[in-house]
Order: sequence, then structure tokens, then C-alpha cells
Amino acid sequence: MIEQLPILNMLVFLMAALIIPLLNRRVFTWTLVMGFIVLLSVFISSIVLLVHVNTVGEFYYRFGNYLSFIGIEFKIDAFSTLFTTFIVGLTILIYLYSCGDATDGIAEAEYGRYYILLFILMFSIFGIIYTNDLFNAYVFMEILSLTSCSIISIKRKKENYTASFRYVMLNEVGSLSYLFGIALLYMVTGYTNMTLVFESIQDVWAVYPANIMTAVGFMIVGIGIKAAIFPFHIWLPDAHSHAPSSSSAILSAIVVKVYLLLMVKVLFRVFGIDILNELDIPVILMIIAGFGMIMGSFFALAQKDVKRMLGYSSVAQIGYILLGIAFMTHIGLSAAFFHIISHGLMKAALFLTVGAIIYYQRVRRIDQFDGMGYKMPLSMIVFSVAALGMIGIPPTIGFISKLNLGLAALDSGMIIFIVIIVVSGLLNAMYYLPIMISAFLKGEKVDKISGIEKIPKVMIVPIVILGVLILVLGIYPDLIYGWIENAVNAIL
Repeated sequence: MIEQLPILNMLVFLMAALIIPLLNRRVFTWTLVMGFIVLLSVFISSIVLLVHVNTVGEFYYRFGNYLSFIGIEFKIDAFSTLFTTFIVGLTILIYLYSCGDATDGIAEAEYGRYYILLFILMFSIFGIIYTNDLFNAYVFMEILSLTSCSIISIKRKKENYTASFRYVMLNEVGSLSYLFGIALLYMVTGYTNMTLVFESIQDVWAVYPANIMTAVGFMIVGIGIKAAIFPFHIWLPDAHSHAPSSSSAILSAIVVKVYLLLMVKVLFRVFGIDILNELDIPVILMIIAGFGMIMGSFFALAQKDVKRMLGYSSVAQIGYILLGIAFMTHIGLSAAFFHIISHGLMKAALFLTVGAIIYYQRVRRIDQFDGMGYKMPLSMIVFSVAALGMIGIPPTIGFISKLNLGLAALDSGMIIFIVIIVVSGLLNAMYYLPIMISAFLKGEKVDKISGIEKIPKVMIVPIVILGVLILVLGIYPDLIYGWIENAVNAIL
């Protein structure tokens, strides 16, 4: 029975998307309750799978029991179960928040469609993480691109349409680039199954090095565009800043990370470290990551709109994750996986707290945050905790992330990247600290603090949980280290 849980998880998401239109004539609360039950059930199922593969071992799910070289295959291991569990858990918090702010400016007639898109998006994310087939991953990527575009454009405003159009055009370029890489690999190996390609690619490499080299380039560029890796990030700031706040949190904390996880699978499970080293791919990725960490922070420093600033901040943080991947060591990949989780928590907290401030105070310019700590103290406290984490201040989870990356750089003999991590952290401080100072030390006097802001409890609860997790996992990182180590072992 447990072998059926992965496909059941995905079917539940599809069923939810199909049932929502049938509930249109009911009170919308029915839809929200049904959606929460669906997410909670998948979360529990994912935990069961996570525990199972870490105690019993990994397994494969083959559709129709076809052999791997002609059928679709899911690989359920410590890697896929860790991140599906984390993603659905984080989605529950974002979902609860969205129930409170009426999805932030979306027309009431679009509420049902928004949650339909959300569940289809989750279906595609699980597919990308589970699948062990390159072409199957492409199909799920296309679904994810279209649903991501739709949750940006669902707000009927010119800037949303512009941002979503730019998003879908660039992402289609990324999709075609990735697909061309698959075609080149299939041409020389005869497979799209990741395991079979990996097993045959060493022999093929000696005969068709040009095909393999070209395939690596196209696939990295394709996924890089979708993951907003610098300098392919130009779609991200507009998409994240104009989307509803819950959508911004999903895009930044989850969607771009899924593409980075796919990159991990492609690099390590398809090409392998030996071929990548011969092509100097680690060096190229390190250089790109270093530029991304610095340039993303510089771009964020120049922004006046707070959500746009958070968008550029994500570009820098993606650079951190890419750096850990580029080291291609156990400690480097552990640091990358840890930062995927830590950045997901911190960026979700930042977008949700900023979303609450925008929704209830109608401000989004950074220079309008004077005294905001007294108007919305809880939101600003959690924002400050997450911002300190982004800077890398203990005892937040962000400090552990940067420490891990620094240790990975030291282990690889790349001291220059320790300097870059420190410089990037200082740049982070230059655009986060002024907001915190303005919120708590400017504007209204302390004796005029309003108490906990009057926002729905379903918004307060996820914000508080995220703030607590950022601190708790910063103090007790061992709570997730074991799972991360097992995930790394499943990849290397």
C-alpha cells in the first residue's frame, strides 16, 4: 500500500482541482476547508513516506509495470520525500494565510480559480521531484510554468499581465533549451530514464563528447532561466512584486527551489561528477553563483518597492544554493539543501508579513515603513527575525546556512567564496536594517504601540509559526540535519 502513496498524493491534488468548480454554488468556506484537508492529508502521507524510505529504503513506482526504458518511473527516496514533505508543509502555512487576506486583491469571482491553479501547481511540483525520467520532468515543468504564470496574472491589472507575459515567454525559452538537451541525450543513449542515461553515458562520453557537452549546456541554461539564476533572472522581480503576496511566497520560497532540485537531479543523476569535472562545470557554476550573490544584493539595495526588493534578494539567495551545488561535495550539497529549507522559511515569512502590511496599511514603498513596528508589531517582529536570518545573524536558521556554506567553501579550498558570502551578507544588512530601524525607531512613539494588529487569526498563525521555525531551527539545526544527510546520500 505504501508504494501507492506517491501517486495518490498527486491524484488527490488533481481531484481537488476538479472538485472546486463543483463547489462554486456553495459557501466559499467549503472550498477553503476542503483545500486544507487535502493539503493536510498529503502532508501526513508525505511524512509517512519520509519515515519509510529513511528506515526501510528507497523504492520505484512504475506506471503500468512497464520496464524503465519504455515506461514512466518515479523514484521515491530520502531526497524526494524530504522536499515534498517540506514543500507541502510550507504550502499549508501559505494556504492558511491566503484564506485570511482574500488572496490579496484578487477579484472575488477568481477565488475558486486561484485555488484550482494552486492544486495543479502542487501536482506538477510533486511530479518534478518524484520523476526519474527526463522527458516526464519536462511535461511537469510545462504544467508548472503555465500555472505559475496564471497565479501571477490572476490579478486583473496591466502590470500583472506584463509580468506574466514576460514570465511565460522566458520560461518557454528555458523549456525549449531543456528539451533540446534531452533530445541530444536521447540521440546518443537511446534513453530518457535518468538511471539508464547515467549508466550508459560514461561509454557514450568517449564517442560523442560534443553531444554531451552541448546537452549539459542547454539543460543548465534551460533550468537556470526557470530558477532565475543570475543572469537569467530578469523575469523574477516583476513576477514576484506584482503577484498576490501568497503567490509571491509560493514562487520565491517553493517554485524556483523546485527547479534547483531538478538541476541537482540532472547534474548528479544524469551526467555524474566525473563528466562535469572534465567540462569544468563546477567552476562555471561557482562563478555564476558568486556574481549572483553580489549582483542580486546590489539590485535589491537600489529598490524602493519592498516586494521588488525581496524579489532581487531571492536572486542573491539562489546564488547561495547554486554555490553549494557547484562545490559538488557532500558538505556542499548538504549546505545547499539546508539553505533551500532555510530560505524557503525566511522568504515565505518576509513575503507574508509584507503582504499583511500592504493589505492592511496600503503601503509598499520602503520609505513608508516609518513607525510600522507600532502599527503592526507582530508582522514587523517576524519580518525582522526573517531579515536577520537573511543577513546571517545568530541564532536564526540563516546563520547556520551561511556557516555551512562557508565550511563547504573552506573544505573545497575556495576561500574567495567565504569573502563573497561575507560581502553579500553585509549588502543584505544594508537593505534590511534600514527597514527595521525605520519601523521601530522612527514615526510614532513607543507609548503609542497598538498591540497585536487586528488581522485574521488564519494570517497570524502561519506568520508566527514561520518566525518560530526560523529561530528554533537556528538553535537546533540537528532537528533536520539527519534528513538532509540522508537526502544527500541518495543523490551522491
